[in-house]
Amino acid sequence: MSLRNPYGDFEITDPQAMRALAHPVRLAALSYLQRHGPATATQLSEHVGASPSVTSWHLRHLATFGLVVDGPPPTGSDRRQRWWSAVARGFRYRMPDTPDGVEAARLLRAETMNQALEAAQHWLVETEPQLEPEWSRLAGSANTLLVLTPAEAEAIGSAIEQLMAPYVERRDAGESPDDARPVRYLRISLPEATT
Repeated sequence: MSLRNPYGDFEITDPQAMRALAHPVRLAALSYLQRHGPATATQLSEHVGASPSVTSWHLRHLATFGLVVDGPPPTGSDRRQRWWSAVARGFRYRMPDTPDGVEAARLLRAETMNQALEAAQHWLVETEPQLEPEWSRLAGSANTLLVLTPAEAEAIGSAIEQLMAPYVERRDAGESPDDARPVRYLRISLPEATT
């Protein structure tokens, strides 16, 4: 596994794929599949705010870029339904060097941040009030200003990913302790402009 990609995320390098994933329905569908596993377009439609036929169209579009594939139906399910799976548990991209690539990456970044902020708001309203006090205390946020060089910012990001990698990987390996539960870490790094 790459030091730059310790989780085995799908690496997006094509600006067209970035533009495709920047669509709110597509990003929501991929995020749902990554968190919950295989689903049909009908099952996904209620989570992505689109009809089953529109959701199916967006899934086929994601499939053209290799982000989702036809998944095997779960045991005991209707084999006539088309099941979709994410090819990786996450995705990542770097800002391309071309003007078209920069524009595509900015669109994807904006939609990713929008959905992350929506997830945080949903958590505050729906999930946090239901948590046991122990878990509620462990939820946190911080707003810290660092003064970094580009190399230092990259090193911090890599160190955080390396620290978290064993906990990401054990989900798939079925090695989670009995008292473990999913915890979503939303990481947003916002370099400030110099004036």
